[in-house]
Amino acid sequence: MLTPAPLNRKRLLNTRGWTFLIVLAAIAVGVPYLNATGALPDYAVSLIGKYLCFALLAIALDLLWGYCGILSLGHGAFFALGGYAMGMHLMREIGDRGVYANPDLPDFMVFLNWQELPWFWWGFDLFWFAAVMALFVPGLLAFVFGWFAFRSRVTGVYLSIITQAMTYALMLAFFRNEMGFGGNNGLTDFKDVLGFDLQSQDTRIGLMVLSTLAVALGFLICRAVVISKAGKVIVGIRDSESRMRFLGYRVEGYKLFVFVLSAMLAGLAGALYTPQVGIINPGEFSPANSIEIVIWVAIGGRGTLVGAAIGAVLIAAAKTLLTGLYPEAWLFVLGGIFVFVTIFMPRGVLGAWDSMIDEMWHTRGMDPRERRLAA
Repeated sequence: MLTPAPLNRKRLLNTRGWTFLIVLAAIAVGVPYLNATGALPDYAVSLIGKYLCFALLAIALDLLWGYCGILSLGHGAFFALGGYAMGMHLMREIGDRGVYANPDLPDFMVFLNWQELPWFWWGFDLFWFAAVMALFVPGLLAFVFGWFAFRSRVTGVYLSIITQAMTYALMLAFFRNEMGFGGNNGLTDFKDVLGFDLQSQDTRIGLMVLSTLAVALGFLICRAVVISKAGKVIVGIRDSESRMRFLGYRVEGYKLFVFVLSAMLAGLAGALYTPQVGIINPGEFSPANSIEIVIWVAIGGRGTLVGAAIGAVLIAAAKTLLTGLYPEAWLFVLGGIFVFVTIFMPRGVLGAWDSMIDEMWHTRGMDPRERRLAA
């Protein structure tokens, strides 16, 4: 069983938090500089931006799973919904520059003989509306789903299975052409965002920097929740839900709050992901993607936030490398890494690092608890 790392709720930013933010700042400044000097190829900028989106997604899941104890196997759905919201805006931005030169309908609608824009596409010509929907739609789905699930006291593996069924149902729905979301091909061929050419390297750098800021903001929000009084209740629910009910806490409300917040952060990650990769399709709803997110958090360190982000970047980078060299072996490697970490590093990579440092302190005759207070 994966054991969360010890918590420090005294300060918003401890040593680890400051280090994480400093690394993000270094990425935001260093990547554009290295790209400008030619030390970093152009394609790597978008790749790093994509990894940062995954880091935010992992932090969102870690807040829910690591601190509240709710294992969601459907966070890929919230990520994809945020991506589709932004993709719909980018499709409207194309206007008459599409293949069929229709100023109102996206190309796939013209191809399928749609006569008018569906009502659920209204407003997506406005960037602010799409940005709001990228947060609101995942949050609304999480609220409705969580309201019924938590009030019915569905927990544990049953809740995990239901969240996986939810994302699978959405995947099947979005694959259908009549749904109005591009069917199998999804949404692609984006031109620009807010007037900035998406093929421009300056725009790619801007999106990467924006993703860095989003990760920092998401981390600070989750950290603020964790160190608050509500955060203590949430951790109590993770450790002993029945005891928290006995103490008089409305457990359902706390769980619903964390579930909705986590879904909205996942939607934000999806909204930043879409313009950087240039496509969003129903494959993002795949249950396998949601399971992979769980693996990121477990490998990095459940209940640490920073570890979840590290796990996401490490596994995403390994996937990029190995799928290019040995595509048929990637899933075996991923499964092997997960099994190894579960058995030999149950607190994840960051937890293993903490244990090693604690051992060093113990060898020197110092109390490891002093280091934890500082870290």
